[in-house]
Amino acid sequence: MSAAAERLIEIDAIMLEVGRSARAAAKTLALASRPAKDEALKAAARRLFATERQILTANEADLAAARASGVAASFLDRLTLTPARVKGMADGLEAVAALPDPVGETTAAWTRPNGLAIERVRTPLGVIGVIYESRPNVTADVGALCLKAGNAAILRGGTDSFRSSATIQSALAFGLAEAGLPEDAVQLVPTRDRAAVGSMLAGLDGNIDVIVPRGGKGLVARVQAEARVPVFAHLDGNNHVFIAAGADLAMARSILMNAKMRRTGVCGAAETLLVDRAVAASHLSALVTDLLDAGCAVRGDAETRLVDPRVTPATDEDWRTEFLDAIIAVRVVDGLEGALAHIDAYGSHHTDAIVTGDEAEAARFLAEVDSAIVLHNASTQFADGGEFGFGAEIGIATGRLHARGPVGLEQLTTFNYRVRGTGQTRP
Repeated sequence: MSAAAERLIEIDAIMLEVGRSARAAAKTLALASRPAKDEALKAAARRLFATERQILTANEADLAAARASGVAASFLDRLTLTPARVKGMADGLEAVAALPDPVGETTAAWTRPNGLAIERVRTPLGVIGVIYESRPNVTADVGALCLKAGNAAILRGGTDSFRSSATIQSALAFGLAEAGLPEDAVQLVPTRDRAAVGSMLAGLDGNIDVIVPRGGKGLVARVQAEARVPVFAHLDGNNHVFIAAGADLAMARSILMNAKMRRTGVCGAAETLLVDRAVAASHLSALVTDLLDAGCAVRGDAETRLVDPRVTPATDEDWRTEFLDAIIAVRVVDGLEGALAHIDAYGSHHTDAIVTGDEAEAARFLAEVDSAIVLHNASTQFADGGEFGFGAEIGIATGRLHARGPVGLEQLTTFNYRVRGTGQTRP
């Protein structure tokens, strides 16, 4: 047997044990009380603060390796942890602890003419496998949400963030232990070997109930092609900001700059600017100049290139691209119809925004754009579970089944029907 084959067998054995221990932990966590789960989250938050130095040291090692490999600046931004970002993770754990517990919630109840009392009650999904790239803070967000919703989590972070994610996961395990809950309820895959991903996609002998991919098109495509278990699709964020005829210029400038430049490497960043031809003469130049002066490369259509010689030609591929960098594609369109047609042709159904003072125009945009999140007069960077009041998020689901938009506690549950009778039999 070759060394590669032996290694594959070894990885499968490791992952199978991870799956079995996660299943056992999930059974305990599904019945855990809200006070126990909340204490685990609060203890984990305290542990993040107490181990901040270790977390940042591990992160610096990850960053040094990433820089040596020549990755893009936007990738480094997603990978970087700072004291403020560590505090953000801890605050997120506290926020999730403060949320209502979805497990056991009765979402509907009725009584049949024969006297049967029927309830629909939220229950955990079970074991959730999450495969993500570069952003170590996802470890805290995902672990917290899965824990609160009564699910065990198997986390496979990016190889570039392995050290950082491990220190964060250890804080979650500490919190679980402090609350008397199984530490295996939140596990980080203990190997960087990519074969571990294949094992997860195969379902770990029935021990994974759902897979959530968070990453680029390549990762998501692989997961959708190979997974033997249900998948929550989280596709790329090719997000649009449409400046409509009724847009206030000052508001448009403020929203666009935030949507594109606040953080260029997050999935809620704007990637395409669409400007209604009716206001191109008054709005386009200012919008493009703001972007260029802020260090954002602009790739535009013929009309946009007339505004500033620094604008380079946009290709058809640019309209389809999630840049995750200080790059934006700009196009002048014929009114709302033109914007809707462009978004329908090139969008990824993630997040799209309209800036306008025309309520009727905004209402049409919100109703007709088929995206998980649509906004009126607000930045696309609000595409975040924390900003929705969910405490954190697993990601932004762009599919249509079960979960869509920010995946929070509610989306991490399923339900069963609980039927109570008094001796009824069916005729």
